[in-house]
Amino acid sequence: MKLDRRLVLSGAAAALAAPIAAAPLLIARPARADAKRQSLVDACLATGRKVLTGKDYPDAARIMVDAKGVLIIPELVQGGFIVGAAGGRGVLVGRNSPNNWSYPAFYGMGSGSVGLQIGAKVSEIVFIIRTEKGLNALLDHKFKFGAEAGVTMVAVGIGLEGASTAAGGADIVAFANSAGLFAGVSIEGSYLDADSEWNALYYGQGATAKTLIREQKFSNPGAEPLRQFLATW
Repeated sequence: MKLDRRLVLSGAAAALAAPIAAAPLLIARPARADAKRQSLVDACLATGRKVLTGKDYPDAARIMVDAKGVLIIPELVQGGFIVGAAGGRGVLVGRNSPNNWSYPAFYGMGSGSVGLQIGAKVSEIVFIIRTEKGLNALLDHKFKFGAEAGVTMVAVGIGLEGASTAAGGADIVAFANSAGLFAGVSIEGSYLDADSEWNALYYGQGATAKTLIREQKFSNPGAEPLRQFLATW
């Protein structure tokens, strides 16, 4: 039987084209290849380990036991002379059940001014959210410090003991590695807001803070180490 050379070649071309045609389906899926967002998730894990299990923050682990969520900002850049702006990104993770946490939602923190400052600072901050009211305030809208009715926050600097007592009935307790950021400096006017673009880029279209934390609809394997660390509590 004599084969038609044209049929053989066209069949081979089709076989080679098939995996190429399927490739966009794989590329379009959010993955660890998203280096920019993955780097932030990894930095949040490093900051979480430092603050929540480190000796410089003796009360953080105790407060985490009953936490409803945690928001980690691994790098808040605060600059300017006299009056400075601040900005940074981080992730919010909610507790689904004991030892089980949601996938992280990306958030931005910013401010036109954080009070009187001299020189620039780079700080790490961990916000431990102790109540459903505090968590809902972060999920429902842009959260503005000092302007949320009924939501209270206590800030704790590095090496300070007694945070559990100082927190009292606060909805949110903030631990910062830069004492200068919170020592005598108000963060009223600063805000936290979900980053819809980053959430969609890391997880896929439709991913929002609410769908991640309340509905648990999206996942990304790159966030598993952070979730496993938080599963300690």
